[in-house]
Amino acid sequence: MSTLDPVAVFRTEAAECLEAIEAGLLDLTHQLDNKDLVDAVFRGLHTLKGSGAMFGFEALAAFTHHCETAFDRVRKGEVAATSELVAAVLAAQDHMRALVDQPDADHGDTGHKLLAQLQAAVGGKEAAPAAAPAAVSATVRDAAAKKKTTWRIRFSLPANSMANGTNPLGLLDELRDLGECTVRANTSAIPPLDALAPTELHISWDVTLTSEQDRSAIDDVFIFVLDDMELSVEEIGGQAAATAAPVEEKAATAPVAAVSAASPTSVPEFRPVEAVPAKREAPAAISQAKAAENVRVPAERLDELMDRVGELVIAQSRLSQLASASADIALRSVSEEIERLSGELRDTMMVLRMVPVATLFSRFRRLVHDLARETGKVIELVTEGESTEVDKTVIERLADPLVHLVRNSIDHGLETPADRLASGKTEAGTVTLSARQAGGEVIISIKDDGRGINRERVRAKAESSGLIQPGQPLSDSELLQLIFAPGFSTAAAITNLSGRGVGMDVVKKTVEALRGAIDIVSLPGQGSEVSLRIPLTLAIIDGLLVRVGSGRYVIPLSAVEECLELSLEEDLRSRGRSFISLRDSLVPFLRLRDLFRTGTKPDVHQKVVVISTGTERVGLVVDQIIGDHQTVIKSMSKLHNNVATFSGATILGDGSVALILDVGHLVAAGQQQEAQLRVAG
Repeated sequence: MSTLDPVAVFRTEAAECLEAIEAGLLDLTHQLDNKDLVDAVFRGLHTLKGSGAMFGFEALAAFTHHCETAFDRVRKGEVAATSELVAAVLAAQDHMRALVDQPDADHGDTGHKLLAQLQAAVGGKEAAPAAAPAAVSATVRDAAAKKKTTWRIRFSLPANSMANGTNPLGLLDELRDLGECTVRANTSAIPPLDALAPTELHISWDVTLTSEQDRSAIDDVFIFVLDDMELSVEEIGGQAAATAAPVEEKAATAPVAAVSAASPTSVPEFRPVEAVPAKREAPAAISQAKAAENVRVPAERLDELMDRVGELVIAQSRLSQLASASADIALRSVSEEIERLSGELRDTMMVLRMVPVATLFSRFRRLVHDLARETGKVIELVTEGESTEVDKTVIERLADPLVHLVRNSIDHGLETPADRLASGKTEAGTVTLSARQAGGEVIISIKDDGRGINRERVRAKAESSGLIQPGQPLSDSELLQLIFAPGFSTAAAITNLSGRGVGMDVVKKTVEALRGAIDIVSLPGQGSEVSLRIPLTLAIIDGLLVRVGSGRYVIPLSAVEECLELSLEEDLRSRGRSFISLRDSLVPFLRLRDLFRTGTKPDVHQKVVVISTGTERVGLVVDQIIGDHQTVIKSMSKLHNNVATFSGATILGDGSVALILDVGHLVAAGQQQEAQLRVAG
């Protein structure tokens, strides 16, 4: 049985904590007076500092403490939240992430520079009290002494709190740091020795605290465990406070009953409530129920499980083939049952691998915030369809391409505030990230309301770079696709954002590796939209198994619209045009037998499989439709990576290999053939 590395677990949780802090800071940018956001960021910083110290990340804890102190002052109203403070803590948050990932590395004076920036953002007001006259300071001390408050704090923790890493002695130490403190333990709930579990906690505490701090400071002590514990905080009056301390000190050596008799009015009698043990179990049960809702599993285990499911699907396909050739009814029954179970297991596995695109879109809030400050533009980021789910592998691979597209939209697409106002637009430009599912694909779009793509500059750059011949006729789509050529850029100068002609090339290669396609729509003066069509999954798909000549091929079932029969007479009649009439519309079709050069004669009853991507449709002429097939996608070898007609391969039940057709490429080829025929005819 493998054991998890505590440091690795901390790094994972710290990454989630930093993401939450970043999201809170970005929200705070637009709502600087939102106290809830300030409290949320403070709690995140407090949690990160405490966890870092617990796991030995001392540099992280020390650095985070300064940011926590700054937000504590904001929380108490001593300092106002400003955009400069948010920017300083965002920059500091990047340094915190570096301290988590590389705690022993030499980070130079980065930390000191960030702390200086943070100090400047809060206005350097911490030194102000030191400048007060000595005469006033005595008055302040007297006033502070009068403001001391005595609190009675009673608390109990869940039984499993120590097993979860909570040390009650640490909480008591933090209470002692707040002021004069006396502590008494209630042991009445401890079970008999034979029923006692050493990892469970059955002690509760009664604490009397005299401090200048307010109630929020006491709550901060329990901030890590506040949701699962029982906490009672009562303010005691001044006279009671004066007699409370001696009584409690005496209680250290005297029985509890003696304390009650000696001071019946000064301190309320401490009576362990009989229902406390039962109530204490309730938060623990709730905590365990919450933990059971989500289980953290390493991604490589999911990948390994996916591989096993894929092998099971292949074995099930082999069993189905053997059963279909057998007259044994029992074997066929078992085969059908295993086919059903393997299909359900496959569907469950695919759901486990799906993650919402919100995890991808959330990364760009910080990017847009930083680019807005760098370029001086006013930018609003809008996200739509965040609940759309995609395979986790697709999400991981799309991160870099989307970064390039967003940076390109902001740098090339959006105008400066002055230019936007001059053209009658609002000062703030909008970048919209959206996702939606269409069949077996997910369409992720990046849209801006900027100046649009300058087609004349694109053509001039393409001609000067030798990508096209001067005056070469191109459709609008073909012209816009030139921006994805390697080294292509219309930027007048190289900047930190763009100009090297590398980013869009990376986008195209990554999308093609995912068996996807890119569509561009751009209107001058209104903006541009780049849409990425990506398959939902890269592991297992439902496919339509067909035969062309003697070879078998798989067409992704999500792209199939319908199947038609193509008689020999219709085939001969359409030889010159390669069109089929489908409900009053002409659909071009490709003869796969000619495309693959099988050298065989066509079957008497050929079939046309109509496939589509978006609004474009093409028919594929095959010799036979064998049936549906659960297709485990295997990547092509390096030798065949550049064969555009196929997107992968799969293993059939008899052990032979069937190639998976690239629907996007075939639809594009069919549409190109249609355009050529229209021009010729």
